[in-house]
Amino acid sequence: MIREDATIDAGELYDVAAALGMTDQQVRLCIKRVVAEGLFTHEGRGRKAVLRATEDTRAALAPELDYLRLMYAQDRRQVSWDGTWHLAAFAVPETDRTARDAMRNTLVELGGAPIQGGLYVSAHPWEERIRAAASEFGIAGNLTTLRTDDLAVGGFAEARELAAHLWPLDRLAAGHERLLGIAEHVRSALPTADATERITLAIALVAEFDRAHDPDPLLPPELLPQPWAGAAARAVVAECWAALDATPLPPIRLFRWYAEAVAEITTGAQTEHRLPATP
Repeated sequence: MIREDATIDAGELYDVAAALGMTDQQVRLCIKRVVAEGLFTHEGRGRKAVLRATEDTRAALAPELDYLRLMYAQDRRQVSWDGTWHLAAFAVPETDRTARDAMRNTLVELGGAPIQGGLYVSAHPWEERIRAAASEFGIAGNLTTLRTDDLAVGGFAEARELAAHLWPLDRLAAGHERLLGIAEHVRSALPTADATERITLAIALVAEFDRAHDPDPLLPPELLPQPWAGAAARAVVAECWAALDATPLPPIRLFRWYAEAVAEITTGAQTEHRLPATP
């Protein structure tokens, strides 16, 4: 709910929180916590207060728009998989456990699947990002990367069977089914929603979208069961954002970012689609 000037209107925050089932006391405690953590400053009292995002908070706000573009480009078959698997391996001593854990988390966050001790695989080019991460963690000398079109794991070699073996596709599909249900509700509720209801619906949509996609490696369609629940859910989400963009929404940053990304996608703009270049 952070506006373009990096502020949150407390009165609007209380109204939307109530619509989402939160009490005023819960909101007050949340405000107290984020101020104590240095994420916001606080001016005024109660519903007339203004929260202002600190510099660190503002720097961390933007969604990964390159991921949005990639997922929709794959759904629209604007890009295709070239059959190449991208592998990364690292071995870090126990004395560097923090760096080891950080590297492991980065590989998983980038959609990598573990094959066996310290060896991970992705269907997307990720070398630039993982090398940057390894350098940041001080373990660049412990990292190995390679690419191959001939991969077999646990007796699985055919691409779709291998993807189903390495990634939890059933769980990912269930998350997208939940997203589809939320998106269909938002789509049907928007025409009669007032301003507070529109913000509430949009926030619920973003939250469920993130919940479904945070663990999703965005595998190319060539590796997924068809039809894929993620593509169906994202299609309805795009309709919702187009509808939201056509209504007078408050100047909230997140809404603009999503609206701009969806507008770019739905106009069929041809751009290079790849994982973001920086971790």
